[in-house]
Amino acid sequence: MTIAHLLEDFGIKTPVEPVSSFSEEIVEEAKLVSFEKGYTAGWDDAIEAKDKETTHVSATLATSLEDLSFTYHEAQSQLMESLDPMFKVLTSVILPDTMAATFGHHVIDHLNEMAKGQINEPMEIVAAAGEGNAIRALLGEDPTFNVRVREDANLSAGQAQLRVGQSERELNSEALIESIRDSIDAFSYQFKEDSHYG
Repeated sequence: MTIAHLLEDFGIKTPVEPVSSFSEEIVEEAKLVSFEKGYTAGWDDAIEAKDKETTHVSATLATSLEDLSFTYHEAQSQLMESLDPMFKVLTSVILPDTMAATFGHHVIDHLNEMAKGQINEPMEIVAAAGEGNAIRALLGEDPTFNVRVREDANLSAGQAQLRVGQSERELNSEALIESIRDSIDAFSYQFKEDSHYG
């Protein structure tokens, strides 16, 4: 006896159902719908990818700008902190010493400026006590202009009053230095306020 009855027979042909025939119109319409779906899906994917890229680039740019801004403000703050002692030395030592050393020249320059066109007018320099001789020395033995120099005990060092005819001018190197000092202090204060509060 054979075992053929126990095994499945693959040799039997199953009937194949005929494929229903489609018209060319239906096939073309199906292709067109399929193309539209694919095109729309591709377009949507491209827009989504572009939006993601734009968002990523914007976020990266914003982060870079924040880092750059922080670095700039940090460098600016450090620069101001390092300049502050120099400004203090400048206004408390260097400027006063320079003004004291050049005050006489400063007086003569202002007098020359005032005397333009008024050479025949009487000229007078009133200086602080002890500064008259230094100014006379700068005018020289034979000054071009006839200038009267006198001292006034009410004036402090670095102050002078100039008169040419009816014109008058007061020089005050201490007030000038104080004005510069105040301007630097105001600038430093404003910078610190701006850096604290943005």
